[in-house]
Amino acid sequence: MSGSTVYDVAIVGYGPAGVVAAGLLGQKGLKVYVCERLLDVYQIPRAAALDHEIMRVFQQLGVVDAVAPFTEPFTNSEFFGVDGQLIRRMTMVAPPYPQGYTPSLVFTQPQVERILRERVARLPNVDVELGVEMTRVTPDAGGVTLDIVHPQRGAGQVRAKYVIACDGGSSTVRTQLGMQLEDLDFDEPWLVVDVLVNERGLAKLPKVSVQYCEPERPCTLVICPKNHRRFEISLKEGEDPKQVATPEATWKLLSRWLTPEDGELWRQASYRFHALVASDWRQGRVFLAGDAAHMQPPFLGQGMCQGIRDVTNLAWKLAAVLRGEVTGAAAQALLDSYGAERKAHVRELTRSGQGARARREVAGRLRRRRQGHAAPGHPAAAGDRPALRRSERRARQSVPAAVAAARRHAAAHGRRRRPRLAAGAGARHRRSGRDLAGAARAATRRTAGGSRRRGRSVVAPARMRRRAGASGPLRVWRGVHARRDAFPHR
Repeated sequence: MSGSTVYDVAIVGYGPAGVVAAGLLGQKGLKVYVCERLLDVYQIPRAAALDHEIMRVFQQLGVVDAVAPFTEPFTNSEFFGVDGQLIRRMTMVAPPYPQGYTPSLVFTQPQVERILRERVARLPNVDVELGVEMTRVTPDAGGVTLDIVHPQRGAGQVRAKYVIACDGGSSTVRTQLGMQLEDLDFDEPWLVVDVLVNERGLAKLPKVSVQYCEPERPCTLVICPKNHRRFEISLKEGEDPKQVATPEATWKLLSRWLTPEDGELWRQASYRFHALVASDWRQGRVFLAGDAAHMQPPFLGQGMCQGIRDVTNLAWKLAAVLRGEVTGAAAQALLDSYGAERKAHVRELTRSGQGARARREVAGRLRRRRQGHAAPGHPAAAGDRPALRRSERRARQSVPAAVAAARRHAAAHGRRRRPRLAAGAGARHRRSGRDLAGAARAATRRTAGGSRRRGRSVVAPARMRRRAGASGPLRVWRGVHARRDAFPHR
């Protein structure tokens, strides 16, 4: 351990956030110490998604070309209702990409982390200790002392001017300092399964990522690099998370897609998906980052990306303060801005992920009720349809009412062009009983901006939103294909 050395920054935890923090700070010439409990990279993938912003961070670290072979562009995504009918298709942006790199990618985590560690190993001013445990953190006015236990050398201490806690969701640093987490009201059990699929199995599976909007058991299939496929399966009330994670129970849940002869289980683990964010991201000279600062459901695939954004935001600010480029009250304000900026972004993105998941479930329930499909034993199967939920009632709106609302909005704003439904659209919508978004897609064709580009998002008129009981801007997608720069749930 360090002896009399005082490091500029000590990093607790050497996962994706920790290794990127070490690389960015080390490249700036700072003296950095890293401690990690595990001896090697965790061999099983947990994160599966990257985006163009993270690829630019990898470019800054000089590893983007080495990482690229372990990434693939996200496929298109299809959403299926309870009856198996396609209800939405989300297409990805085609090259050339407006942000330089592919907007959304899947990747293989162990190989990418190993490349990042190799980069840090080439920095002589970064000391990394693996297989050690940080047992106590003691901050004071002049710095922070870490108590480190090494399996061979025993106990010792490390002194640093600042500490970044990247030690995961059960962060020892956060717990010892009493830094609280805010609950963003999401807590559900899910089973995550990674399968290495053989040729026989690949022939059975869809060629695009799929959202199964089924009220009884929502689930997701993600196309990962090469023959890696990820399934995320919601657990029902009363199911034992440990039991469903056994190979036998897992293959039973996968039986609608695959059999044991179709591939090899790489990982199966049950989780409670949480939405949590730290109340304070800084306490004196200690900062939280990554899962130590926030946890969110995986529906947008931004968990690891958020951790990398955290340390990217923090690294240059710490460097500016440590180099004396910013001093006094301005330095403290700059360091405080880290938590303010990152917390706001994490909260907003977490709400987006929760909204995406809710919309998928509502779509499945609506289609089920419209077409009368129900599982055996469900009240609807016996002809006793349950009442729509409040969110579903808000989502439903007839075409005539939507058109009338759009016309009133146009008249109130002095627009001369009248909203029109495409030929046959009115009958088609009435037959299928589509919700407000489906009706408004046609009704607002000329009243909400006039653009005919497919994939353009428009805001439905205020009167239409009030009639539907909705609050805030209601964005509806034009055309069959909704184009997004980011995959909707990852």
